Amino acid sequence: MKHLASAAKRENLYTKSYEIEEECRYYRKQFRGKTILCNCDDPYESCFFKYFAVNFNRLGLKKLIATSYAASPFAGTEIPLSEMHVEEGHAYRIELTRLEDMNGDGAADLEDVEWLLRNDRSVVTQLEGDGDFRSPECVELLKEADIVVSFPPFPLFHEYMKQIMDYGKKFLVIIKHDVLTYKEVFPSVITNEIRYGVSIHKGGRDFRVPAGYPVPPVTSMKYGEDGRMYVHMDGVRWLTNLECHRYCDPLCLTRTYTPEAYPKFDNYDAINVNATADIPCDYYGVMGVPISFMNCYNPEQFEIIGCTESEGRGFSHGLWDGIGKDAKPVVNGVTVSKRLFIRRTDQSSY
Repeated sequence: MKHLASAAKRENLYTKSYEIEEECRYYRKQFRGKTILCNCDDPYESCFFKYFAVNFNRLGLKKLIATSYAASPFAGTEIPLSEMHVEEGHAYRIELTRLEDMNGDGAADLEDVEWLLRNDRSVVTQLEGDGDFRSPECVELLKEADIVVSFPPFPLFHEYMKQIMDYGKKFLVIIKHDVLTYKEVFPSVITNEIRYGVSIHKGGRDFRVPAGYPVPPVTSMKYGEDGRMYVHMDGVRWLTNLECHRYCDPLCLTRTYTPEAYPKFDNYDAINVNATADIPCDYYGVMGVPISFMNCYNPEQFEIIGCTESEGRGFSHGLWDGIGKDAKPVVNGVTVSKRLFIRRTDQSSY
């Protein structure tokens, strides 16, 4: 557990506000009357908290809860901890149940949120622990919440998702795309209970990071227009179990199936398709496609059968031949990247 906690401390990535606004607008009706929990954020430093705080009345929220992490280098950089009556180095929580025009300028806005944080001792409370989402006091806050919206640390995503699923919570979180095949997530992907969000379908995103952030060699960093440091990460997506009927447009399929162009896997009862754009228009059996297929997935055009057994035993639902210890997909003796197994649900030829 200790090495995971250390990894989490390094994952201090902060999302840009416009990206949160762009995604959250699709779920406004589902936020109404609900208690929202942001449990992997330094509240006032986080654009997640600011979005829900400023829009508290417009969204009709019941309550907004946000918790900080004691070891975060960002904590107290915008509002000093002392001004929120929090001891230096300690974690805290914010519980917002109202947003009014506290300073008398005629509008309930971010300045009024700041006023509450500085002046209303019932809004900001110092936590006993370090603010880790797995701590008993944070679990109690999770139990109270209706919807969890956050950017969990990637190294702890297994634990984070297991906790949310165990407590049966609705969620909207930012992930790396390969999380889709995690054992905590994938069974609900097959049933369309968990899906990608609406606003990000390709490319990477820039995230604000603290000074001294350990950057992998293949990752780029740059200064933003705000003068802060940002790191670029590929394969970032929203993941949610909130209802949203805005599907991707059906793929326009232009390739024609031939056994030579689409050989079967050596160890799976399906044909191999190397790219989503190469899905044949005239094949209705099971196909193995890259994970990136999810960027274009429309359940009215395809159904997801499973994925390769290397992601979890039993995940291929009988497609694996079960021979050998290595369950990675193999084509003509060559191992290829992980695959989703899909099948057409429509009978059109587009």
